[in-house]
Amino acid sequence: MRVVSLVPSLTEAVARSAPGALVGATDWCTHPPGLDVVRVGGTKNPKTDRIVALAPDLVIANEEENREPDLAALRAAGVEVLVTEIRDVPQAFRELARVLDACEVTGRPRWLDEAEETWSSLPPPATRLTAVVPIWRRPWMVLGRETFAGDVLARLGVDHFHATHPDRYPRIPLGDLHACAPDVVVLPDEPYRFTADDGPEAFPGLPCALVSGRHLTWYGPSLAEAPRVLGRALRAARP
Repeated sequence: MRVVSLVPSLTEAVARSAPGALVGATDWCTHPPGLDVVRVGGTKNPKTDRIVALAPDLVIANEEENREPDLAALRAAGVEVLVTEIRDVPQAFRELARVLDACEVTGRPRWLDEAEETWSSLPPPATRLTAVVPIWRRPWMVLGRETFAGDVLARLGVDHFHATHPDRYPRIPLGDLHACAPDVVVLPDEPYRFTADDGPEAFPGLPCALVSGRHLTWYGPSLAEAPRVLGRALRAARP
């Protein structure tokens, strides 16, 4: 089985579950560390000719991360493409199982069982916080409706203000974000790399939680430790 993954989360999942199956991945596929495969460009601008030259049995993609014209070009070249859709935690587990089955993984990986058990056994949050969750600046963009990251936060007791916005990733002026007066501002390190020196200064007087984007937005082996890692960062912002 020869697989090319255009989704960092799924790259990690396949690499962990089907060693040797991956022959190509994007430049943004950073896990597992040391992954030695052909790099095929970015998630939004993959080099389709390079992918076709790898003669994959399957290309794994995602409806949010990858562009339909690129996927159509691969199909036109005779490449089978599996497109995932992941809007919440339960759907992530269903789609992960579908991907691994398509990659001819025999047996259910232990990490997947551990991750699903971690999320299914989470106790109800003792308190709930309100939040704004920027994912970009210049312009400011935040989590909106029906996002995987939004569902992750909700299950950890964090309700973000723009969960019912018509757009999934709306542009919101900074002044409007301030006017929300959230309990916490959640700043992930991807897709925009918010850091202690780039992000919190825009929200003076508001607690800011710098969180791992991999644990907030990736659906793969990192799901098993996501509640612990994210919970620690959220608590640190509001000691």
